[in-house]
This record gives sequence, structure tokens and C-alpha cells, in this order.
Amino acid sequence: MRATAFARLLTPLLLLTLNGCLLGPDYVRPKVDVPATFRFSMEETADTANTAWWEQFEDPVLNDLITAALADNLDVKIAAARVEEFRGQFVTTRSGLFPQVGANFGASRQRASQDGSVPLPAGVNPVFNEFDASVSASWEIDLFGKIRRETEAARANLLASEEGRRGTILTLVASVASSYINLRSLDRQLDIAKATAESRADSVKVFTLRFQGGEVSQMELAQSQSEYQAALATIPQLEAQIAVQEDAIAVLLGRNPEPILRGRELDALAPPAIPAGLPSDLIARRPDLLEAEQNLVAQNALIGAARALYFPSISLTGLFGSLSTDFSNLFTGPARVWSFAGAVSVPIFTAGNIEGQVRQAEARQQEALLAYRKAIQVAFQEVADALITAQKSREQLNVQADQVTALSTYAHLARLRYEGGYTSYIEVLDAERSLFNAQLVYAQTQGTELSSFVSLYKAMGGGWVVKAEQMTQPQAQPPQPPAPAQPVAALPASEAQR
Repeated sequence: MRATAFARLLTPLLLLTLNGCLLGPDYVRPKVDVPATFRFSMEETADTANTAWWEQFEDPVLNDLITAALADNLDVKIAAARVEEFRGQFVTTRSGLFPQVGANFGASRQRASQDGSVPLPAGVNPVFNEFDASVSASWEIDLFGKIRRETEAARANLLASEEGRRGTILTLVASVASSYINLRSLDRQLDIAKATAESRADSVKVFTLRFQGGEVSQMELAQSQSEYQAALATIPQLEAQIAVQEDAIAVLLGRNPEPILRGRELDALAPPAIPAGLPSDLIARRPDLLEAEQNLVAQNALIGAARALYFPSISLTGLFGSLSTDFSNLFTGPARVWSFAGAVSVPIFTAGNIEGQVRQAEARQQEALLAYRKAIQVAFQEVADALITAQKSREQLNVQADQVTALSTYAHLARLRYEGGYTSYIEVLDAERSLFNAQLVYAQTQGTELSSFVSLYKAMGGGWVVKAEQMTQPQAQPPQPPAPAQPVAALPASEAQR
């Protein structure tokens, strides 16, 4: 009967807890100033933000490198472990909404003192056994929503960690693609330097023979040797940069530093299409913005948890079991024991402790709000920068291509004029030096243009991140946390004892 009466009391308390008051503001997405269009736009746009854009480069080696990075990169694994950490934190926090039940069984053998202040009656054996078995329960009634707000914050932290993992994947794919493009650009520059050095080595041999035959002066021979040495000096510098870039890619792949395979030449890499999208799309598909918003949700919920400290804390405890000195009688009626208790804790004077916690929570919410707004502004900036870089790099590349063609013609004609005795060798050196530098700059601009597309896809976000996420090592994912219960309206400020 007593257990039935307790159950009747417990049921309305449970309903009261689930539907009780929630202190603090309910989250509403803040309004942000979103431009109608991007500052810069490209004429050729395509709806490719949800596709594996790196495959548009048409380089199987690059595709394999990205696949390997998604499978073995340690930053992705760290981010995945962080998600599991916050998942466990969410489960732990949510458990406070429910009664905590435990069981206990104990057995002991004791000897009572026969020389104490209360001596044992004659004939009583001072040595006896004691057995006990019980089930206990405790429950803090979340009448004012403290635990529910903490659970809401924990759930937001979990979602933020998942977006953080997707952000890590986004950065990883972009880093591998950019590093590979830069590697192929350095390879191209090294080929140019080696070809130039070889050509100048032939010139040095010719001028040496001519000098020995008295056809050219020592000054012209020294000029030829100087340009040859200048080309040779460029080679180890580029080789060092290539080795450093290879080591960086190897680390992105989750490996120790090692040489990296090559695929298509820089000239053969096909530039991907410009992804289409509106500024408002960024808020819904960029992982870093979604992560910043979930951080704001968490800090907003903790305001209510802090305000709930002003109100009473109600807890219930109960125990039901048996206690006997004879194990055979442990589960009989006379050995039965039980207890039920309730406690109410009310803060009366805390010397500003609770007020300070509320102020901290409100300040952190403001920090998260400002960080969210700043993240949006930075996102718009990154998209605008990537768009203008892609546009102007293409224009620059076209001009530099014409420049390389013109300088090639100039160098050829200058040598013919020199061979015909119409000009000095200085004009030949100047033409070849300008051509060499223009070829190097052209290869650098090729890499810059291709990298700008990578930066644009990274800045735009999109469904391709989900596709990349599916390419990571499969992991057993626990069920997603349930959606939080719809909160009732918060209490007025006067009732919140503000």
C-alpha cells in the first residue's frame, strides 16, 4: 500500500518536472545583415556545391590522396573522438532528469563486546552474522528547469562538435587539394628552371669554345656563365620547397613524411566550375557557422540554468530492502526495511554567488552572439575574396600567357640579331632573363588560379562536406539525441528574483 501511494505521488511529480517552468530566454536565431548578392560574381556558375568538386580536376591521383586523407588523417580522428566525448556528456547531463536507482547487497560477520557499558544478556552469542539487500532511488525534481536547460546546452554542444568535425573535414579536403596544386606548380617551375639551366649550359659551352677561338670576349663568356649559375641556384631552392610541400601532404594523409605520387601536369588540370549560391545559403551549409550557432544555443540555455539557482531544489530518496542476521530469513516479512524522504534546499543568502553566476552566463551568451555574427561576416569576406581572386587570376593568367609568348619571340629574335652581329649579347641575356622570370611567374599564377577555386568551394560550404564525411572510416554511431521538449514561456523577471 505504501509503495502504491508513493507511486501515485511520483507520477504527478514526474509530469510536473517534464512540464514545469523553464527559466531563461528561449533561443531564437538572431537577425543578421545578409547581403542580397555577393560583392563579386562570376558569369559562369553551376550548382556544384553538393558534389565532389575535387573530381572536376580530372586527376585520379588527387582523388586518391583526398580519399586517403579522409580515411587516415589524425585531425579528423581527433574531431570524431571529440564528438563522442560530447555525446557522453549529453547522456550524462540528461540522466539527471530521471530517478537514479541502485541496488546493494552486503554480508558481514561481527563479534560484539562482552565488556561494554551495556553487556550482552547471558546466553547470547557475541558472534553473529548480518545480511542486507536493498534497492535505493534518488531523484532531484527539476521543477524550475535547471537540468533541462543544462541538457539543452549539452545537446547544443554535441551538435556543435559534430559541425566542428565537418569543419575539420572541409578544411582537410581543401588543404590536400591546395597543397597538391601548389606541388604541381612547384614541379612545373622546377622543370622550367632545369630546362633553362640546360639551355644556358649549352650556351656556356659554345661561348667557351668561341672565347678560346678569340671570337667573343671574356666579358661575354662571364655573362653567359653568370646566367647559367643563376638558373642553377633556382633549382635547389625549388627542390627544397617541393620536399617541404610533400612532407606537408604526407602529414595530411596521416603518414610520416614521404614522397608523394604525381598525376596530371599542371597544364592538364581542369579548373572546376564556379559553385552557385546566395549569401543566405552560407548560414545553412557552412559547418563553422552552424557550430558557432550551436555554441550560442548552449550559452543561451545556461542562462536559464543559472537563474534556476535562485529557486528551491527538491529531491526525493527512497529505500526498500531486507536486513537479517540469518540469510535464510533475509527475504521474509519481518526482515523488511524501507524508508522514504524528501528534502527542499532554498538559497537565502549567498553573498552574490548566484547573481555572479547569472552575470557570467549572460556575458558568455553575448560573447557567443558576437562570435556568431563575426563568423558570418568573415564567411562573406572569404567568399568575396575567393571570387575576386578567381576572376582576377584568370585575367592575369591570360595576360601572362601573352607575355610569355611575346618574350619567347623576343628572346629568339635577340639571339638571331646577336648571331648576325647587329646587337650585343647583353640584349640576349636581358631577353632570356625576362623570359625565364615570366615563365616562373606564369606557373605560379596557374597554381594561384586553381587554388582560388579550392578556396571558393571551401568558403561556400555545401553538401559536398557530407559526401566527404561519408568517405571517412565508418564508425558505429549511437542514436542521435532526441529533440528537446517544447519549453513553456519563461517566468517574468520579477518571478525570477532578478
